[in-house]
Formats: sequence, structure tokens, C-alpha cells
Amino acid sequence: MGHRLGPDVFGNVVAGRASAGQKALMGANDAAAQLDNNNPVFQEHLLNLQKPDRHAALDALKKIRPLTWAQLYQDNGLQWEKIIGVKPPAGIDAVYSMRITQARRCTAFREGEFLQ
Repeated sequence: MGHRLGPDVFGNVVAGRASAGQKALMGANDAAAQLDNNNPVFQEHLLNLQKPDRHAALDALKKIRPLTWAQLYQDNGLQWEKIIGVKPPAGIDAVYSMRITQARRCTAFREGEFLQ
């Protein structure tokens, strides 16, 4: 399957799947992907979504909660994809996009064991 290009809900161009570094970690990384729901930026974005999108985001979080990082990277429904052309925060490998619904994606990054 080739790489797809397209915008996420914030207009960032996304393409591909997990990075080579993440793929190398997949076999050895069975740690749970922890959610950081106390992040004020996350809370602001979540609470400002329209009701249907907010519910879809919460459903996606419910799906992610029991997953390991390896499972999250490989999940066909979430489609964890690296965003091209977006500078990640200091100390972060890259910013990624994942599917919330058929029509909506969100941006995220891994910080240690936490999904931000």
C-alpha cells in the first residue's frame, strides 16, 4: 500500500505510517499507551469540539486506552501517521495524525509512555 497525503482537521499535511524508529520499537515495546487527559491544551481542544466530534474523540480514546504502543502504531482503524512539515516540540521525534472518524483526524505525539 502506498503512502497517502491529505490534511488533518487542523490542515496539516499527513502521510505514511509509523516512523522507522517506531517500527524498530514495536517488537520490544509492549508498554501501554497512557493517555494524558490532564493536559490543558488537550482539554481546551476537546471541550471546544462540537458534540458529535467530541463524542467521536471520546470513543477513540476508549479504543486507545487498552492498547499498547505497538498495537496503536499498527491499528488500521486509527491509522497513526507521521505529519510531514510540522516541527515537533523539543525532545519529541515527530507529530502524528490519527483517525477519530471517517471524516476527522487529530494530531498527537508520544512523550515517554504518554500520548499527548
